[in-house]
Amino acid sequence: MSDSSHWHLDKRVPIALIAAMSLQTAGALLWAGAAMQRIDYLEREVSASSMIGERTARVEEQMRYLRQSMDRIETKLDRLGDQ
Repeated sequence: MSDSSHWHLDKRVPIALIAAMSLQTAGALLWAGAAMQRIDYLEREVSASSMIGERTARVEEQMRYLRQSMDRIETKLDRLGDQ
């Protein structure tokens, strides 16, 4: 193997370019971390919303039973009032 096949950094590459690429990479990593936080937050919110939906369905079912009970009570009261 010759020396020319090994990877090396050319002395003509400016330090400013290396610094800019490092800063850009750090910025991308920070952005990705912030995006993950937002995604985690939204996942928790969706999970909580699904639980609210289930609870709402249960409350609606209970209200239906209460209406049926109230209708039966009203019917009995109407019969008592007719006598």
